[in-house]
Amino acid sequence: MASLQVSRLVLSSSSSSSSCSRSKAAVSIPKLPKFHVSVPKIPIKKQTLSVQEPSFEFVESLPLSLKQRRGSDSIQRARLNAVLEEVMDRIEMHKNIGDQRNNWNSLLLNSVNMITLTAALMAGIASVNGHGVDSVTAVKIASTVLLTSATGFAALMSKIQPSQLAEEQRNATRLFKKLRVEIEKFLRENEEIEEEDVKEAIKKVLSLDKAYPLPLIGTMLEKFPEEFKPATWWPENKRENPKTGLANGWSQELETEMREVAHVVKSRDAEEYEKLGNVALKLNRFLAISGPVLTGFSAVSSVFIGQDSGLAGIVAMTCASLAAVVNTLEHGGQVGMVFEMYRNSAGFFSLLEETMKSTEKRENGHVFETRVAVKLGRSLSELRDLAKRSNLSQVEANEFASKLF
Repeated sequence: MASLQVSRLVLSSSSSSSSCSRSKAAVSIPKLPKFHVSVPKIPIKKQTLSVQEPSFEFVESLPLSLKQRRGSDSIQRARLNAVLEEVMDRIEMHKNIGDQRNNWNSLLLNSVNMITLTAALMAGIASVNGHGVDSVTAVKIASTVLLTSATGFAALMSKIQPSQLAEEQRNATRLFKKLRVEIEKFLRENEEIEEEDVKEAIKKVLSLDKAYPLPLIGTMLEKFPEEFKPATWWPENKRENPKTGLANGWSQELETEMREVAHVVKSRDAEEYEKLGNVALKLNRFLAISGPVLTGFSAVSSVFIGQDSGLAGIVAMTCASLAAVVNTLEHGGQVGMVFEMYRNSAGFFSLLEETMKSTEKRENGHVFETRVAVKLGRSLSELRDLAKRSNLSQVEANEFASKLF
């Protein structure tokens, strides 16, 4: 019995275990296979960022002559810029000195006239008060000293002509400004600059320095030349006769027109200004001599005031008064400035004539015609009519001369 119970227990346990295993097997989920994917590692190196400058190797491939030419162009441009800086400096210097010499003219004129008139009044007082009085002697000495000083100042003003000096500096300032504009325009419009261009600019600067010097001693222009000569502020150019053709806006008709205009300018305007300049020169010379001479006579006459005759006082007062009038007319009227103006105008006509006959670096014909017309104060139609009339008058004169001979 006992063995039967044990066997039942064993069977029941085995059956239960088998049923449990079956139940477990019924609910168990099958496991998926594991796939191992190996990804190769990319080696990463630490790199530093660096910006490399671009290399223009094509410059190295340029021929040596071209590189030398570029270097020469940059040097010539720098030289021309240096000339331009000197021109700008001269503009400021001439402007300042022109203002200073204009002040000289007004200050010296006022001073000389005040001294002269004061001395004339003192001479008159001394001649009226009587003879042999000590007070009269003091007044007489004072008037003599003042008149002697006025004579020296008047002679100095007549020698240097402050009004003419001021006009010279004004003309120099204007011409240097014009040269500055020309150089700046040349630098803008030309990429290649040659050595001849720099030399030409330097020649123009030196010619202006010679025509309108700054110092008074040694290089001052002659204020009373023997004959009237036009001012020359441009370098001498030896050029050939102009070539005719249609190049650069020029034609045979325009060439003829410019020759006729040059003939009219030389025969009419230039000669007229030369005559006026000679008149101004003679008048200025007469006034420059008369002023100091009259003041000197007045100074000498004032020494004899108080003698038996009262004629010395009359001569001293009369000459001093006339001297004040002459100084006012000469320096207040700026006769020296008028002479310089005529000299500069005659030089302008000479330059215009030379420019119309030149061929080197000639600008466009139509532009040149417009420039000449504006400078002469005429329109283009008036300029052409002037040339036609001049041509007709020459033809008629030649026909008349052929009939006579």
